[in-house]
Amino acid sequence: MQEYLVLKRMAGFKYESEGRMMEMFDQYCYDTGFSGERLNAEVVNGFCYGIYYEKASTKYRKEKLLSGLAEHLCTLGLLSYICPRKSVPKKSRFTPYLFTDEELRSLFLATDTYPPHPLSNRHIVDSIMFRMIYGCGLRLSEALNLTLKDVDIVEGTLTILQSKNNKDRRIPMAESLVNRCKKYNQEMHIFSDGNTFYFKSSLNRRLDKSAAYRRFRDYLWHAGIAHSGKGPRIHDLRHLFCINCLKRWVLAGKDLTNLFPYLSAYLGHADFRGTQYYLRLTADLYPDIISKTEAALGYIFPERTGL
Repeated sequence: MQEYLVLKRMAGFKYESEGRMMEMFDQYCYDTGFSGERLNAEVVNGFCYGIYYEKASTKYRKEKLLSGLAEHLCTLGLLSYICPRKSVPKKSRFTPYLFTDEELRSLFLATDTYPPHPLSNRHIVDSIMFRMIYGCGLRLSEALNLTLKDVDIVEGTLTILQSKNNKDRRIPMAESLVNRCKKYNQEMHIFSDGNTFYFKSSLNRRLDKSAAYRRFRDYLWHAGIAHSGKGPRIHDLRHLFCINCLKRWVLAGKDLTNLFPYLSAYLGHADFRGTQYYLRLTADLYPDIISKTEAALGYIFPERTGL
């Protein structure tokens, strides 16, 4: 098991959650008294399906992990049971929440006017963090993983390292955001070294995702924006960045054929399929630009036909 994890990580996969799941499987084998050197159907099925209330996505991750382990064992001459992947979770049909211009102003005003507290730095951190997520189309994890050396206020760029799909990228910031970063650095990072997390907690640690979400919900409430339980989410700011970008280009008559690859690279997508979602969503929200998007990129994303 350790050898399999090492090989996957050497191949470029992070395999962090998979490593934790492998530890769970190791504990399961110990608890059930399994000590064989080959995987069999009994131990695999017991681990994958023994907890009936687990989500299909969790079962699928277990199937994927153990089938990969079994294939590795087979290459070593230890023929093992390869678990079929039958718990493929349904694809999400979630529609992102798109803030209006007024709602976005109210949200940022709520972060700017949040009362300071002597035991918290959120009134300084959140104002620029959520602006950066929207203004640069970042994932929350990308923003939280930024260190001081990744934010170049001289060149006006962000360096995103080891993001989704293990992709690195360097992206420009708007001048207004760079100016905010300069003021932020004077308040938060006078004595920081380059490895200090840019959006650090009051304890000088990496800001926690759950804390960011709690605070975001709080700002929504202060801004008078209702939360349905499914959104708005922080990730919706990234959606909004993409859609507003595409909308501006189309309405300005820009050549999407040339610009689309730049947007895909800016967002850190592995290929055009991730960016394609935003193009279709933009066209659905703004029917007046459907004809323009189809004329520019219809040959790249043809309409789906019946089987």
